[in-house]
Amino acid sequence: MARHLFGTDGVRGRAGHFLTAELALALARAAVTHARQERPQVLIVRDTRESGEMLEAAIAAGVTEAGGDALLAGVLPTPAAPLLVLRHGLHMAAVISASHNPYEDNGIKLFAADGYKLHDDTEHAIEAELDRPPEPPARIGRVRRFHGALEDYLRELHVRFDGLDLTGRRVLLDCANGATYRAAPEIFRRLGAQVEVIAEQPDGRNINDRCGSTHLEHLIDAAAEGNYDAAFAFDGDGDRVLAVDRAGEVVDGDELIALAAIHLREHGRLRGGGVAVTVMTNYGFHTAMSEAGVEVATTAVGDRYVLDELRKRGWALGGEQSGHIIDLGFGPSGDGIASALLTLEALGPRDLRQRDAMHKLPQRLVNIRAGDRTALTAALDAPAVTAAIEREQAALSGRGRVLVRASGTEPLVRVMVEAPSEHETEEVCGRLTGAVEDVLAANVAT
Repeated sequence: MARHLFGTDGVRGRAGHFLTAELALALARAAVTHARQERPQVLIVRDTRESGEMLEAAIAAGVTEAGGDALLAGVLPTPAAPLLVLRHGLHMAAVISASHNPYEDNGIKLFAADGYKLHDDTEHAIEAELDRPPEPPARIGRVRRFHGALEDYLRELHVRFDGLDLTGRRVLLDCANGATYRAAPEIFRRLGAQVEVIAEQPDGRNINDRCGSTHLEHLIDAAAEGNYDAAFAFDGDGDRVLAVDRAGEVVDGDELIALAAIHLREHGRLRGGGVAVTVMTNYGFHTAMSEAGVEVATTAVGDRYVLDELRKRGWALGGEQSGHIIDLGFGPSGDGIASALLTLEALGPRDLRQRDAMHKLPQRLVNIRAGDRTALTAALDAPAVTAAIEREQAALSGRGRVLVRASGTEPLVRVMVEAPSEHETEEVCGRLTGAVEDVLAANVAT
């Protein structure tokens, strides 16, 4: 039967319910079987969720049952996995994480030998493999601890930012009680920074719990009180970062990418002279890049689409407003720690409050939860919603924009509005969210 397990960022769902040990084992076995390699070496990395150990064991069982060797690296940021695959010539990596989701969820992302996430066609082939009876392997693989994985990752960061001297810089880090809780403070200290850390005591259930890049309240308060040069918040698996300046103002991915792009271009290191961003990126970013002589390519939402565009054009820098920033000059995936260090490199002696890369148009983003994917699709296709979108976009033509879309990872309708003033932005967003909520309520009632 046809399966549709892979979303925009791997297989993700409630651990022990949708994402069971049985499914994790079957996926790993199918992935190794599809690879058709003799004794493939498969790296397994996880974040700090309590279900991570269960899924790690299940994936290791699936890998070894299919004849591969499972290399357990333990808790590491997601971007460490592709770097280690490339550094050690491994065949595949499985990362166990649900990124910014609550601890009850978990996920599996697969990386190929080239360090990139699997192509859609490969994911479809793995799903098809699940429907075939497994064949007994010629040999059973082994499970081994991958010692020194954290130090290998830190070494890669240190080599890339070897010229960055953070002596005397005061930095605050929010590690989301997630995968960066060891790596992030350590590399900043090795580069000379005075580091303060919050949310660095994971207990299996507190990942992303009122902390990290999706819950900035505590970081904002601490940054405003502590007079730091910069404050950074990572998500649960460490592939995203957002920043806060010493006045408590949030600096999102748009501004961080703008800072990096202008810095790299001024130093002749912006490969291809362009950046790739998504449709969510602020109008102000496009204006700033035009003034700086940087070409911009726009993609659908999702880091995989940004990455595809970068590879197609031969560029290196891109990312999302959410703080998922890719620098192919360092690694083949988004890396929150590397992005934070690149921000400080771009700032030079300035603190984050002194940034001047772009001027943002007021923007409002609202997430509306639908009951399931069917309800979400019905709401987006409803005539009342499409008419409201067309009406508001026409009214903002040449002055701003609206974007109403489905989340790629959760049953959410995302409503985004940009307008010349905060007041107009709020009014337009209110009318659009009202239209969506009315349709969702009506569908539930029927």
